[in-house]
Amino acid sequence: MADLILEPQLLCSSAELRDCQGSVTFEVLEWGRLAPAFAVRFDHQAVAYLNRCAHVPAEMDWQPGEFWDQDKRFIICSVHGALYHPPDGLCVMGPCTGRRLTPIRLQERGGQVYWYPDEQFQPVF
Repeated sequence: MADLILEPQLLCSSAELRDCQGSVTFEVLEWGRLAPAFAVRFDHQAVAYLNRCAHVPAEMDWQPGEFWDQDKRFIICSVHGALYHPPDGLCVMGPCTGRRLTPIRLQERGGQVYWYPDEQFQPVF
């Protein structure tokens, strides 16, 4: 078994994540399998999730890297319109109400955004 990488991984500059505008997409290894992920900023807080709906295992962006609903209040799934509360990934409307997106730990420091590998999520090299 390969050693786990636990050092923070640079994702982007803090300026690249603008409140309720766009996203930064990236890939991780989830339990050894390639998985798409994304980071957004809401109410000045950067958050990241797997790009996978809590209802069906489908990518959610309605255009590449576009996850916001029309009002820029929720993350929306392009498959069936489920709405997720950005700070915690909770589905507030749709067939998966009460379930959550899978979070990926982020931290901002020194004008940069880092994600943190763990047992579940590892970097892709």
